[in-house]
Amino acid sequence: MNVKEFKIVNFSLEVESAKKKLKIKVTLIGDGSVGKTSLIQKFTQGTFQTDYIKTIGAQLTNYKTEIDGYRIELIFWDIAGQDDFHFLRPSFYRASKAAIIVYSLEENNLGKRSFEHITKWYQDVKQFCGEIPVALFANKVDLVNVESLDREKIQNLVKELNLVGYYVTSAKTGQGLDEAYNALIKKIRR
Repeated sequence: MNVKEFKIVNFSLEVESAKKKLKIKVTLIGDGSVGKTSLIQKFTQGTFQTDYIKTIGAQLTNYKTEIDGYRIELIFWDIAGQDDFHFLRPSFYRASKAAIIVYSLEENNLGKRSFEHITKWYQDVKQFCGEIPVALFANKVDLVNVESLDREKIQNLVKELNLVGYYVTSAKTGQGLDEAYNALIKKIRR
Protein backbone atom coordinates (compact mmCIF):
# COMPACT_ATOMS: atom_id res chain seq x y z
CA MET A 1 0.00 0.00 0.00
CA ASN A 2 1.42 3.42 -0.90
CA VAL A 3 1.10 6.57 1.22
CA LYS A 4 -1.81 7.95 -0.77
CA GLU A 5 -3.90 4.82 -0.20
CA PHE A 6 -3.11 4.88 3.51
CA LYS A 7 -4.39 8.46 3.88
CA ILE A 8 -7.66 7.59 2.17
CA VAL A 9 -8.20 4.58 4.45
CA ASN A 10 -7.28 6.62 7.53
CA PHE A 11 -9.69 9.41 6.53
CA SER A 12 -12.46 6.85 6.06
CA LEU A 13 -11.90 5.51 9.58
CA GLU A 14 -12.06 9.02 11.05
CA VAL A 15 -15.36 9.72 9.27
CA GLU A 16 -16.82 6.41 10.49
CA SER A 17 -15.68 7.18 14.03
CA ALA A 18 -17.21 10.68 13.89
CA LYS A 19 -20.55 9.28 12.72
CA LYS A 20 -20.82 7.17 15.84
CA LYS A 21 -20.57 10.04 18.32
CA LEU A 22 -23.69 11.87 19.47
CA LYS A 23 -23.94 14.84 21.81
CA ILE A 24 -27.49 15.33 23.03
CA LYS A 25 -28.99 18.09 25.17
CA VAL A 26 -31.90 16.72 27.21
CA THR A 27 -34.02 19.19 29.16
CA LEU A 28 -35.82 18.04 32.33
CA ILE A 29 -38.82 20.11 33.30
CA GLY A 30 -41.71 19.92 35.70
CA ASP A 31 -42.96 21.54 38.87
CA GLY A 32 -40.60 22.12 41.78
CA SER A 33 -40.09 19.18 44.17
CA VAL A 34 -41.09 16.44 41.71
CA GLY A 35 -37.59 14.93 41.70
CA LYS A 36 -35.92 16.16 38.51
CA THR A 37 -32.50 16.67 40.10
CA SER A 38 -32.76 13.39 42.00
CA LEU A 39 -33.63 11.48 38.81
CA ILE A 40 -30.51 12.83 37.11
CA GLN A 41 -28.28 12.09 40.11
CA LYS A 42 -29.59 8.55 40.46
CA PHE A 43 -29.11 7.81 36.75
CA THR A 44 -25.70 9.44 36.32
CA GLN A 45 -24.09 8.84 39.72
CA GLY A 46 -26.20 6.16 41.37
CA THR A 47 -26.84 8.40 44.37
CA PHE A 48 -29.96 9.74 46.11
CA GLN A 49 -30.16 12.67 48.53
CA THR A 50 -33.02 12.70 51.00
CA ASP A 51 -32.81 16.46 51.61
CA TYR A 52 -34.56 18.72 49.11
CA ILE A 53 -32.31 21.33 47.52
CA LYS A 54 -34.09 23.79 45.26
CA THR A 55 -32.53 24.21 41.81
CA ILE A 56 -31.70 27.83 41.06
CA GLY A 57 -32.10 28.60 37.34
CA ALA A 58 -30.67 25.46 35.74
CA GLN A 59 -28.17 22.77 36.61
CA LEU A 60 -26.13 20.91 33.99
CA THR A 61 -24.93 17.32 34.26
CA ASN A 62 -22.91 15.43 31.62
CA TYR A 63 -23.20 11.68 31.23
CA LYS A 64 -21.38 9.48 28.71
CA THR A 65 -22.59 6.06 27.62
CA GLU A 66 -22.49 3.72 24.67
CA ILE A 67 -25.61 2.27 23.05
CA ASP A 68 -25.73 0.15 19.88
CA GLY A 69 -22.18 1.14 18.92
CA TYR A 70 -22.77 4.87 19.38
CA ARG A 71 -20.77 6.90 21.89
CA ILE A 72 -23.36 9.20 23.37
CA GLU A 73 -22.83 12.22 25.58
CA LEU A 74 -25.99 13.39 27.29
CA ILE A 75 -26.08 16.90 28.67
CA PHE A 76 -28.96 17.07 31.12
CA TRP A 77 -30.38 20.52 31.70
CA ASP A 78 -32.29 20.43 34.97
CA ILE A 79 -34.53 23.50 34.81
CA ALA A 80 -35.97 24.98 38.00
CA GLY A 81 -39.69 24.35 38.24
CA GLN A 82 -40.58 27.31 40.41
CA ASP A 83 -42.33 30.22 38.71
CA ASP A 84 -39.59 32.56 40.01
CA PHE A 85 -37.38 31.31 37.16
CA HIS A 86 -39.98 31.37 34.35
CA PHE A 87 -38.26 34.29 32.57
CA LEU A 88 -35.04 32.25 32.16
CA ARG A 89 -36.61 29.17 30.59
CA PRO A 90 -36.62 30.21 26.91
CA SER A 91 -32.82 30.52 26.87
CA PHE A 92 -32.41 27.24 28.79
CA TYR A 93 -34.57 25.34 26.27
CA ARG A 94 -32.48 26.43 23.27
CA ALA A 95 -30.84 23.57 21.28
CA SER A 96 -32.58 20.79 23.22
CA LYS A 97 -32.79 17.53 21.28
CA ALA A 98 -35.24 15.94 23.74
CA ALA A 99 -37.23 16.79 26.84
CA ILE A 100 -38.47 14.92 29.86
CA ILE A 101 -41.48 16.19 31.75
CA VAL A 102 -41.45 14.94 35.33
CA TYR A 103 -44.42 14.85 37.65
CA SER A 104 -44.95 13.35 41.09
CA LEU A 105 -47.19 10.34 41.71
CA GLU A 106 -47.66 11.41 45.32
CA GLU A 107 -51.27 11.44 46.43
CA ASN A 108 -51.18 15.01 47.74
CA ASN A 109 -51.42 18.58 46.39
CA LEU A 110 -47.92 18.41 44.86
CA GLY A 111 -48.76 15.25 42.92
CA LYS A 112 -52.14 16.53 41.77
CA ARG A 113 -50.80 19.94 40.72
CA SER A 114 -47.77 18.50 38.95
CA PHE A 115 -50.01 16.21 36.88
CA GLU A 116 -52.32 19.12 35.99
CA HIS A 117 -49.30 21.15 34.79
CA ILE A 118 -47.97 18.54 32.33
CA THR A 119 -49.77 20.17 29.41
CA LYS A 120 -48.35 23.60 30.33
CA TRP A 121 -44.81 22.16 30.40
CA TYR A 122 -45.42 20.41 27.08
CA GLN A 123 -46.59 23.68 25.48
CA ASP A 124 -43.40 25.40 26.70
CA VAL A 125 -41.28 22.71 25.03
CA LYS A 126 -43.15 22.99 21.75
CA GLN A 127 -42.98 26.78 21.79
CA PHE A 128 -39.24 27.00 22.44
CA CYS A 129 -37.92 23.72 20.96
CA GLY A 130 -40.31 22.76 18.17
CA GLU A 131 -40.83 19.08 17.38
CA ILE A 132 -38.49 17.14 19.62
CA PRO A 133 -39.10 13.83 21.42
CA VAL A 134 -40.77 14.38 24.79
CA ALA A 135 -41.13 11.65 27.43
CA LEU A 136 -43.13 11.69 30.64
CA PHE A 137 -41.62 10.40 33.88
CA ALA A 138 -44.17 9.57 36.59
CA ASN A 139 -41.80 9.84 39.55
CA LYS A 140 -41.86 8.81 43.22
CA VAL A 141 -43.52 5.44 42.60
CA ASP A 142 -41.85 4.24 45.81
CA LEU A 143 -44.29 6.47 47.75
CA VAL A 144 -47.55 5.10 46.31
CA ASN A 145 -49.46 1.89 45.81
CA VAL A 146 -48.71 0.90 42.19
CA GLU A 147 -52.10 -0.82 41.79
CA SER A 148 -53.88 2.48 42.50
CA LEU A 149 -52.28 4.29 39.54
CA ASP A 150 -54.77 5.48 36.93
CA ARG A 151 -52.73 4.26 33.96
CA GLU A 152 -55.56 4.91 31.50
CA LYS A 153 -55.60 8.61 32.46
CA ILE A 154 -51.83 8.79 31.96
CA GLN A 155 -51.95 6.90 28.63
CA ASN A 156 -54.72 9.19 27.35
CA LEU A 157 -52.58 12.24 28.11
CA VAL A 158 -49.54 10.65 26.44
CA LYS A 159 -51.62 9.96 23.34
CA GLU A 160 -53.22 13.42 23.35
CA LEU A 161 -49.84 15.17 23.55
CA ASN A 162 -48.11 12.66 21.25
CA LEU A 163 -45.38 11.93 23.78
CA VAL A 164 -42.68 9.29 23.23
CA GLY A 165 -44.14 7.41 26.17
CA TYR A 166 -44.39 7.48 29.92
CA TYR A 167 -42.25 5.73 32.47
CA VAL A 168 -43.00 5.03 36.11
CA THR A 169 -39.82 5.93 37.99
CA SER A 170 -38.29 6.30 41.42
CA ALA A 171 -35.23 8.47 41.97
CA LYS A 172 -34.84 6.83 45.37
CA THR A 173 -34.81 3.18 44.26
CA GLY A 174 -33.83 3.67 40.60
CA GLN A 175 -36.96 1.82 39.42
CA GLY A 176 -37.65 2.39 35.73
CA LEU A 177 -34.73 4.77 35.12
CA ASP A 178 -32.53 2.68 32.83
CA GLU A 179 -35.50 1.66 30.71
CA ALA A 180 -36.79 5.23 30.51
CA TYR A 181 -33.50 6.94 29.63
CA ASN A 182 -32.43 4.23 27.16
CA ALA A 183 -35.80 4.33 25.35
CA LEU A 184 -35.51 8.09 25.00
CA ILE A 185 -31.90 7.89 23.76
CA LYS A 186 -32.88 5.33 21.12
CA LYS A 187 -35.78 7.51 19.99
CA ILE A 188 -33.48 10.53 19.66
CA ARG A 189 -30.86 8.53 17.74
CA ARG A 190 -33.42 7.48 15.16
